[in-house]
Amino acid sequence: MKTLIVHAHPEPDSLNGSLKDLAVSTLESDGHEVRVSDLYAMNWKASVDAADHGPHASHPMKVAADSGRAFDAGTLTPDILAEQDKLLWADTVILQFPLWWYSMPAILKGWVDRVFTYHFAYGVGEHSDTKYGERFGEGTLAGKRALLSVTAGGPESHYAARGINGPIDDLLFPIQHGILYYPGMDVLPPFVLYGADRLTAEEYPDVAKAWEQRLLTLESTEPIPFRRQNFGDYEIPSLHLKEGLEPAGRAGFGLHRRG
Repeated sequence: MKTLIVHAHPEPDSLNGSLKDLAVSTLESDGHEVRVSDLYAMNWKASVDAADHGPHASHPMKVAADSGRAFDAGTLTPDILAEQDKLLWADTVILQFPLWWYSMPAILKGWVDRVFTYHFAYGVGEHSDTKYGERFGEGTLAGKRALLSVTAGGPESHYAARGINGPIDDLLFPIQHGILYYPGMDVLPPFVLYGADRLTAEEYPDVAKAWEQRLLTLESTEPIPFRRQNFGDYEIPSLHLKEGLEPAGRAGFGLHRRG
């Protein structure tokens, strides 16, 4: 299996750095091919601008349309093209990052903004009365697997159903469903390390063992059962979940999971 790890932490000797390094060694020892995009080490440019789209940049700039024309013409900048090639190469994509202000670090969001261009990660497939493009279970990255490995400073109870930070599944929904599942990837349940700021050296071996176990079961773990867009659960073109499909007692983001 071929795995791409996209790592977003500024300190190489951080807990996130250790988890990234452990993922590389564990997967390679298990026979996997591994590539790493270490965004801080790469000095990744996080902001989309006209330079990304070269001769296809319009005035005023239209990010989606410009990126699509540049993608079609093969004139996106070399750093964007390299990351798109890595995504196409990979069978599995792991995003390794700390949860900062309830989301991913800005540099990782900037990686998504620049790499997931129009006609690559979105704006693909048929648009008709019965199909609203290939997305949410279909698309360019369909058939690949994705996993979030996230460190959170607070204790697990803060991210429970009644926790003050909100359920972790809700906090990660925009990333798991809106970024990874959108272009077709099957998303595995996340590996979340709570209380990361208080983790001691004595506790780390147990964390490492748990992370190794998750990595060695990437191929057998069942993905989150998100609903596919074009397979009967949603009205087209309103994309409202059809009446009667609401799981008992579930609302909000949870409506978009089967069973």
